[in-house]
Amino acid sequence: MEFSTQELIPVLPEITLLVMASVVLLVDLFAPGKERVGTYTTSMLALALTALVSVYSYQGEQLVFAGHYQSDGLSLVLKLAMVIAVAVVFLYGRGYLAVRGLLNGEFFTLSLFGLLGMMIIASAGSLLSLYLGLETLSLSLYALVGFDRRSVASSEAAIKYFILGALASGVLLYGISILYGVTGTVQTAEMQLEIQAVLTSAGQYQMLLGLGVVFAVVGAAFKLGAAPFHMWLPDIYEGSPTAVTNYLGTASKLAAIALVLRLFADVLQPLIHQWQPMLMLLAVASLAVGNIIAIAQTNFKRMLAYSAISHMGFVLLGVLVGTGEGYSASLFYMITYAITGLAAFGLIMLLSRQGFEAENLVDFKGLAQRSPLMGLVVLLVMFSMAGVPPTVGFFAKLAVIDAVIEQGFAWIAVVAVLFSVIGAFYYLRVVKLVFFDDVEDPSPLVSSWDERFVLVLNGLFVLVLGLFPGKLFEICNQVFSAL
Repeated sequence: MEFSTQELIPVLPEITLLVMASVVLLVDLFAPGKERVGTYTTSMLALALTALVSVYSYQGEQLVFAGHYQSDGLSLVLKLAMVIAVAVVFLYGRGYLAVRGLLNGEFFTLSLFGLLGMMIIASAGSLLSLYLGLETLSLSLYALVGFDRRSVASSEAAIKYFILGALASGVLLYGISILYGVTGTVQTAEMQLEIQAVLTSAGQYQMLLGLGVVFAVVGAAFKLGAAPFHMWLPDIYEGSPTAVTNYLGTASKLAAIALVLRLFADVLQPLIHQWQPMLMLLAVASLAVGNIIAIAQTNFKRMLAYSAISHMGFVLLGVLVGTGEGYSASLFYMITYAITGLAAFGLIMLLSRQGFEAENLVDFKGLAQRSPLMGLVVLLVMFSMAGVPPTVGFFAKLAVIDAVIEQGFAWIAVVAVLFSVIGAFYYLRVVKLVFFDDVEDPSPLVSSWDERFVLVLNGLFVLVLGLFPGKLFEICNQVFSAL
């Protein structure tokens, strides 16, 4: 199979990232240093170059490499969001990891290779490239979760994640193989046409298609962290170093929505009446499990894990609608959730210090007295996650509910609102601890000016996007305008 050099232009962002990730490896090998200045700087340069190349190499919708790679508005928006998320993870994580003796080149290189997998998923034009991107990301995440080899909790989390992740990947691959067996192709556009042909002919393969959809839904639900396939999430969030949890809970969630949208909006759209009830059950279960169990948590990272499960329920609500409005609402929700999540995990890292992990709720007592600015950031983050106006979380939830009601699923919208009210309790509990409880640890906060600046900027972004959500929402709508 021959490819022209013109086909390399849409793939330039991935090529740039791969080359720069290899450069980071070499820089860390020959000029390591205790502070990893060279490695950190080169990693940030890699992300900046990748973002620039992504913008300037974009030439509209293209399908290259025999249909295995596609460049479109969705891939561009997701790639830029992923690159920015990883850059913020590096900014927050550098000081946190340095204090713990974990600031190694492996963190940066594994994160960059994981980003490469995310970008491949975002531009997947076939189920083969989708799966290859997913495995590239997953292998990086398995290593990152077990990054702290001295920690028993980290090693245990890595083993759990590897076993369950491999099982979920196998389930998804089995679903893909069934779909390939029925349609005879792995290209998304061709597979969609073949599925339509099978449905219109009322052939004998309709049951097989249904079986393939079931396996695909289960595999995607695990990667998304939706209930009842959420059992890995709290342990991995708690056991991983917080810098890795930040990467796992924000950047990789953008890859998960890319996987879901490529799978359901592209390939399985003709089978919407088969996967819609399944996503409905997953969404309601996620809202119930996430919001109810989060109330009982005393560990902030575990609370954020169950919170993430409930948020994935909202994302699935937008997807199950099966319209352009629903898909754009889910994309908007996931991007804004990633922005809010970055600030939440950033707070934990900035409050932590050598020999102390600020991951319990009691560690946030009286924070507003110690630092009014950080207390304000906590307020904005918790309000956004709870869906309180004028933060961006309110408009994200509103967009999803509006799309759901428009398609006649009013009862699901009511369920979502009820569970959101329940969920508001544990978010407001954090606000109460920060502003109304007495300080238990009066020691000064130890963090660099750049980390505090990024955190405040992150928090303000949550507010500004809430006050002016129109532009981002317009971009998400344009991505799915064809639908």
